[in-house]
Amino acid sequence: MIPEFGDTIKVHTKEQVYEGILLPRPEIFDENYTVIKLDNGYNIGVENKRIEKIEVVSKYQKKKEERHKIEHKKGLPNVPVLSFGGTISSRVDYKTGGVYADYTAEDFVEMLPELTNVANLKAEKVMSIMSEDMAPEDWQAMARRIAKELNEDNAGVVVTQGTDTLHFSTAAMSFFLKNLNKPVVFTAAQRSIDRGSSDALSNLLCAVHAASKFDGAAVVTCMHGTSDDNYCILNRGTKVRKMHTSRRDAFRPINELPLAKVFEDGKIEVLNKNYNKRNNEKVHVDDKFEHKTGLVYVYPGMDPEILDYYPEKKYRGIVIAATALGHVATINPKYSLIKKLKELIDNNVAVVISTQTIYGRVHPYVYTNLRKLSVELNCIFAEDMLPETAYVKLGWVLGHTHKIDEVREMMLTNSAGEMSERSSEKAFLY
Repeated sequence: MIPEFGDTIKVHTKEQVYEGILLPRPEIFDENYTVIKLDNGYNIGVENKRIEKIEVVSKYQKKKEERHKIEHKKGLPNVPVLSFGGTISSRVDYKTGGVYADYTAEDFVEMLPELTNVANLKAEKVMSIMSEDMAPEDWQAMARRIAKELNEDNAGVVVTQGTDTLHFSTAAMSFFLKNLNKPVVFTAAQRSIDRGSSDALSNLLCAVHAASKFDGAAVVTCMHGTSDDNYCILNRGTKVRKMHTSRRDAFRPINELPLAKVFEDGKIEVLNKNYNKRNNEKVHVDDKFEHKTGLVYVYPGMDPEILDYYPEKKYRGIVIAATALGHVATINPKYSLIKKLKELIDNNVAVVISTQTIYGRVHPYVYTNLRKLSVELNCIFAEDMLPETAYVKLGWVLGHTHKIDEVREMMLTNSAGEMSERSSEKAFLY
């Protein structure tokens, strides 16, 4: 029997036998390999010259796709699930061997029927985009779509997108959505749904519970709290960051504790009460954003002339992800950034100093070189804001004003919990 794509096969080599589903060979792979998907969800390529025989275990039977209408249940809260793409809504792309955003939000309900016992879901695929391709205009469209649902008879909103820039999106929503009245719960997946170790459905179930029952009016992420399926954690949208490329608990709270734990059975355990409560305000969107905003990581031996790019391209502000307390090269004239930063500031470009250590906060006065930046140049030190959060906030602030004094005042005003009054040692150890 000749094997066809989709068939379950056994590939016999001298060393061992591999069993799995025969896949089309990705175009970027060597043509001398046979590709199969193992039961554990991983794909492997077996070199053809090693194969002694291929045995067909079972033929592929294509299932008829049926989409069931989601029924409204009296007494359950209403929760819209807005899908913006990413790994949580992805399946295998056999041309590249990777994954691509495809499943609609309705598909989530098909794969996780118990969601219908938690809330009345309205599922919509708003856009299909991998998060690394997202841009500020996508955040603006996202904010408008979320606000519409927040101002209707819904308990909260669940938003799904890719993980790579999830913390940029949650920061943007935290600044764009004003008079927030309900939870906006972002969830995602580190591993796609077609993998046995996927975290997608557990994250989604916890996110719907959080949107239904969490008593906060905040933008939060809802992702695995451990590498196992123990519980998910809610992290503030301006205080969260992806801290691992592949672990299921990659999203960690930065410089504060998580707001809550959420369990698959619906239990919510509040850990940090520092958040606004649900209310009856009408949400409005304030999504002005200056696209000419940059984020620059400094490094040893950095050529100061790199900074010439920003005034030449008419940038209005940049965030400097400096080292430790806010240091940049200042002594060696070959590498000192002081002259170039002064030129930026003299050209009315806002310069904000954050730290690339991620945890902790910058300080404008501890060392002489810090005073050069703070006192002599009048740079804006961003307290304990994450570089990514500082970048999003600066773009939002510059969307409202280019006057440096007003930029400084707005950057140092806590708008969405982006700055902690005191750094918590427990947050670092969490």
